[in-house]
Amino acid sequence: MRNRPIPGSSGLVKAMSLFGDPVLHAPCESVTDFSPALKQLVQDMFATMYASRGVGLAANQVGVPLRVFVYDCPDDEDVRHLGHIVNPRLVEADGVTVRGPEGCLSLPGIEAGTERFDHAVVEGVTSDGEPVRVEGTGFFARCLQHECDHVDGLVYPDRLSGWRRAKALRAARRARRA
Repeated sequence: MRNRPIPGSSGLVKAMSLFGDPVLHAPCESVTDFSPALKQLVQDMFATMYASRGVGLAANQVGVPLRVFVYDCPDDEDVRHLGHIVNPRLVEADGVTVRGPEGCLSLPGIEAGTERFDHAVVEGVTSDGEPVRVEGTGFFARCLQHECDHVDGLVYPDRLSGWRRAKALRAARRARRA
């Protein structure tokens, strides 16, 4: 068995972009430069995600408007899923629709019941440009859909309506003033 470095161990913790920051509300650019800077970004994102105690993090959440996200997330059977995806595309989202609590590192301390499909498939490439296909169910499917939304310029309150949306947006405004 080969010893691999722990994701994020060579990364730096970056400042988190918070709800309302324009970088979170615009679609991210596709990655075209697969230089060492991309590998460092992935490491920094893992370090930031772990420091913030999250299960997923998109590049725009650290102010970088590129289509990249990292994850270290269990599914409903408590199987750990660990990796990153560059230029992700949500190619399947189906199955049962489940409303469950959803939070976001860019809206710290705020959760809302958000509808997501129970199955998701994301395709993209690694930081080396190798094709990758990731399939998830349950909580991990929620994570994959959430992170794909981020790179498309959406945050989970954009998926809410009615009183759930109003409550989440009110809490976000209060948090910004605090």
